[in-house]
Amino acid sequence: MRIYFMGICGTAMGNAALLARAAGHDVLGTDSGVYPPMSTVLAAAGITLHEGYDPVRLEKLAPDLVVIGNAMSRGHPEVEWLLDTRALPFTSLPALLHDSVLKTRRNLVIAGTHGKTTTTALTAFLLRANGRDPGWLIGGVPQDPPTGNHLGAADDPFVIEGDEYDSAFFDKRSKFIHYAPHIAVLNNLEFDHADIFRDLADVQRTFSHLTRIVPRHGWVVLNGDDPNLAALGPLPWTRTVRVGTGESNDTRIADFTETAAGASFRLLWRSQPWADVKWTQPGLFNARNAAMAATAAGLALMERVDRNTLTCGYGSESALGSTRSTSANPTGLRLDALADFRGVKRRQEVLLRTPAITVIEDFGHHPTALAETLHSFRARFPGGRLTAVFEPRSNTARTKALQAGFLNALALADEVYLGAVSRAEKLNEDERFDAEAVAKHLAGHGVVAQAFATNAALLEALTNQALASKPVAVPRNGSRVVAFFTNGSFDGIIPRFVAAVK
Repeated sequence: MRIYFMGICGTAMGNAALLARAAGHDVLGTDSGVYPPMSTVLAAAGITLHEGYDPVRLEKLAPDLVVIGNAMSRGHPEVEWLLDTRALPFTSLPALLHDSVLKTRRNLVIAGTHGKTTTTALTAFLLRANGRDPGWLIGGVPQDPPTGNHLGAADDPFVIEGDEYDSAFFDKRSKFIHYAPHIAVLNNLEFDHADIFRDLADVQRTFSHLTRIVPRHGWVVLNGDDPNLAALGPLPWTRTVRVGTGESNDTRIADFTETAAGASFRLLWRSQPWADVKWTQPGLFNARNAAMAATAAGLALMERVDRNTLTCGYGSESALGSTRSTSANPTGLRLDALADFRGVKRRQEVLLRTPAITVIEDFGHHPTALAETLHSFRARFPGGRLTAVFEPRSNTARTKALQAGFLNALALADEVYLGAVSRAEKLNEDERFDAEAVAKHLAGHGVVAQAFATNAALLEALTNQALASKPVAVPRNGSRVVAFFTNGSFDGIIPRFVAAVK
């Protein structure tokens, strides 16, 4: 089949295009800007790339199927041509993944408000380290496993990042509804994506829909410490395993500690020792990601399903009515490989470290994620002066919906630089993130805080302070930690800052 990807250079679209190519399809695509690193990887795989959108060119190319990315909407020239002419069949990316890969695989779908990308990478990494050849699709750039996509062996699991965002302009269901989960991992649940969800209950509703398509012989692995997930109920149609720090969890994280040298913790399975973990990934949140991944991968490794039992009646453990399996035991999964796990690009990624300054980039764009990361940095860099540089960029972060949460999270830093609100002109003033008000509030609570009308002005001020012979505030131990938080490019200021202070 000849498949055309509209918006091919996005991380998810590009990795899916590579999967389709690996499956033997003729793949081509276009984007408004054909840009690396994805363009380089796609071209190396033999995928033809076009720049810009052109209905006349699309008609001449005449692919068998057009995949429309969820960034496309009505008014897009190629979308309008497809709708006007009905000349070519089209689909969404999640629907393509289901039809071409997932419908025949036993899928591990990794969902949650935070940590999806890292947990997906961890799950695939652990399965590989235990001798399996899983497939995977990761919505980021992992360092382990070595690529963002892999088809894997047909009889091994497929691990996929399950986003709750909608599938396409013509399909407003969450992407993960298409992913045919055998094991659904629910890392956490909070309100986000205010552009498509009305409130927390609306987000809970779509997560509940995901759990309802897990088969009775499958699993829901969920964060047992999260009250918003507990509110989903007992899930009697399938089996559940809970993970967390609380003693009632099946997989329990115990004795977590973090220092400048790294983090360590113990994993227990139903009160029995499973593994002692020492690794370089920061924060309790990453320990939880590892515990969720280990539990899901261990269950997948454990399973040797006798399909004849799937015809049995209700009332047994393999049928409806039993939500906690006494036979589950994921501890056959070896976890020693976690010591070598290098993480994912742009997730607490250290870009520069010298005796004077450490520069970190993080994809954080939700208050809880920022708060957990800043807590971790306090342990990682004891005594250092912590500077948080935040770009209100996501469709929710650039509004007032989570502004109070950002106030509390950013107050954990010593100083805060607030960038320009992304696409501010498209928001009414009364609904737009008020960076000036946030800076003023933080300053009133002892945090040095500034808001900037442009990211260029922020870069100039931040660079001048970093290079000043007499900085505004002398770091307590002579070192400064500058952490950039954005789910976008921050107008390119991050590499420019690194180059200036290196």
